[in-house]
Formats: sequence, structure tokens, C-alpha cells
Amino acid sequence: MIATEVKKRDIRQLTQDEIKDFFVSIGEKPFRAKQVYEWLWKKSVKDFDQMTNISLPTREKLKEHFAINHIKVDDMQRSSDGTIKNAVKLHDGLVVESVLIPTDTRITACISSQVGCSLDCNFCATARLKRMRNLNPDEIYDQVVAIKEEGEHYFNRPLTNIVYMGMGEPLLNYKNVLKSIEMITSPEGLGMSPKRITLSTVGVPKMIKQLADDEVKFNLAVSLHSAIDESRSRMMPINERSNLAELADSLQYWYQKTKRKITFEYVVWRNINDDEKHAKALAKYCGKVASKVNIIEYNPIDDGEFQQADPAKLDMYKRVLEEKGIIVNVRRSRGKDIDAACGQLANKS
Repeated sequence: MIATEVKKRDIRQLTQDEIKDFFVSIGEKPFRAKQVYEWLWKKSVKDFDQMTNISLPTREKLKEHFAINHIKVDDMQRSSDGTIKNAVKLHDGLVVESVLIPTDTRITACISSQVGCSLDCNFCATARLKRMRNLNPDEIYDQVVAIKEEGEHYFNRPLTNIVYMGMGEPLLNYKNVLKSIEMITSPEGLGMSPKRITLSTVGVPKMIKQLADDEVKFNLAVSLHSAIDESRSRMMPINERSNLAELADSLQYWYQKTKRKITFEYVVWRNINDDEKHAKALAKYCGKVASKVNIIEYNPIDDGEFQQADPAKLDMYKRVLEEKGIIVNVRRSRGKDIDAACGQLANKS
């Protein structure tokens, strides 16, 4: 009879107390758990043999019982503007993408939360991929660590910001996303301030209210793209299940609980939402929710319906919003030449 290899549990699925219980069960000192936990998270080791203050026999015991399913940056592309895109291979062979976005004052990590996406937004390359599975907390965390190391290596600067704006819908991987943020912000992990983290969602009202109830400390951004139900449903099918009124209700609830403004991410497309009717509807919608707006330059993914609007239309939006006292920024895309810009992540590698 051929013996089959038993699949080992990823040790990073265990809490520090559970690792302590393991050490006690094999007759080891409980304090070893703290040492191992620090190696796993703060130092992000990929192999038990890197745990140099753990004895060799103890390391062998760890290898016998556990695995460290660390990600691997399988391919890295660099844009002419400095942006870096990583094709990240997971332990089961699936691939996601993450992006380092450098500016004069920031190094931002744009990270993925799912393999593929299930929300079918018509303008997004990721939405054309079948959703394969949710990412585990450690897989999300590892993307951040990889970009942190790249920022230090290529720019000699620390990671300053993290945006959950890569592949997938973070609120449909709620538990794992929040656990990853817990470790990113923990002194036992990267120790980053939650104020430097932004979670971007297409708008799942029930889960936005859950975020507020869970008293999260990070920022929230919503991909809006239209404040007219008919138009938004055409772009984003989720709007047919949770319309703009329901979304506004959940965002008002968020603000009441957190006292933090929403950021609306808003792309303007030629002959779709590039007129004053849509701009005025957005201004009116912002009046319902404490918010600011990022107008985003579109990054075409094909020659189809969704194409970049004339720059004058973006300026028109800015004027209409500012006349109503709304804070608005126009964001120019970065990393377009390597398909690393907003909406372009599609695992072409």
C-alpha cells in the first residue's frame, strides 16, 4: 500500500496561544510560542530553518507538524513611472496581482483579497475572471510585506499606505480581510496605523454596517461611478440588488458610528457618465453622505463600450462638485504600460 502524504496545516492559521498549546503538548517551553510567532509575522520568515533562536530538534518538530504557505512573487514588472506590479503565486498554484505605487511622498501597496471576482462590473478586467477562492489572512499580509520590501529596496523608503483595491471584493472575504488588517496593524505584525489603510468596496450595505458595528479604525472607499440608479446598474450589476438609496443608508450609518468620511471613487467614461446630469447627481448624492470624491482617469481594457472621457469632462466634474463645497481630487493613472492601473488587474501573466 502506498502511503499518502498528510497535508500539513499552515502554522499561521494558529493563534499564539494555540502554538503555545502545541509546544506544551510536545514537552517544550511555552515561551517558544512567542518566539515562533514573532518569526512568522514580524520577521515574515518563509522557512522554519530561518528561526535561528529555535533549536534544530524543535525546528524539526515544527516541520513535522506544520507548513508555512508563504506567497512567491512569480513575476515582477516595472512601469516607466516607477510603479511595480507583482504576479503573486499562492501555495496552491493560483495567482493574484498586487501593485506598488510610488509618489514623491508615499509608497502605497494595492493588494488583492480574492482570486478573481464574482461581481461582474462591466468595466473591470478582474471581473472577467472567475472567482476561484478567498485569500487567507496570511496571503494578504504577505503581499504587503513583499511591497514593503520592494519599496525599501528600489526607493529606499518605507511603506506608507495600503489600499485594498486589487483583485476581488474585500467585503465578500470579510473575516480574512479583517484578520489581515489586525496583523498589519498589530505590534506583533507590521505595526502600521489603521489610518493609513483604506478598504475599497463596490458597496455591500449589510457588510458596511457590520464594519461600523465592529468599530474598525481604517478608512472606507466606495466605487460609485454613477449616482443615477439606471446608469450604475448598467455598469455594476450589484446595484440591482443594493441600490443607491440602500447604499446611502449604510454609509450614513458608517459615519454616525465612526465619524469618518467616505471616499467615493468615481470613473468618468465617454458618452456614459460624462455629462452635467451625472455630475450634478453625484454632487446631490454627496450631500446625503459625509464624503469626498476621487475622480479617476479610466484605463481601457479593450476597444469596447467603456472608453476614457475627454480631460475637459473631468474638469467639468471638478467644477460642479467644488461649487457645492465638496472636496474633489482628480487622480491620473499610474502603471498603465504594465496593466497595473485601476481596473486592469487580470492575471495576464
